[in-house]
Amino acid sequence: MSYDIRLIDPITKETLELEEPHNLRGGTYAMGGTPEAWLNITYNYSKHFFRVIGGEGIRTIYGMTGKDSIPILVGAIHRLKDDASNDYWEPTEGNARQALINLHALAVMCPNGVWDGD
Repeated sequence: MSYDIRLIDPITKETLELEEPHNLRGGTYAMGGTPEAWLNITYNYSKHFFRVIGGEGIRTIYGMTGKDSIPILVGAIHRLKDDASNDYWEPTEGNARQALINLHALAVMCPNGVWDGD
């Protein structure tokens, strides 16, 4: 199980596309990158998201613009250890932190997009 999180156009509801493909990786990813403002994140990290974001965990950002989510993502990133594992699926704080860093990168690239997911 995982979260499919993307930034969408607030009017058309279509996933936003970047000028250049990105290689941000999650549980599933496009070989060679994708221009879509999208990331797949395992539910294995959810306990960390609930602890550092509160509310509905990562779903707290759903409906926010990329710009509005940046302070939440940055705050959560700073509250997690940097103990990433080579095993993406391992629910370490560092792996959850890296997922949030990737979402932050998308938010910076598409500040006017609106987060959608699941």
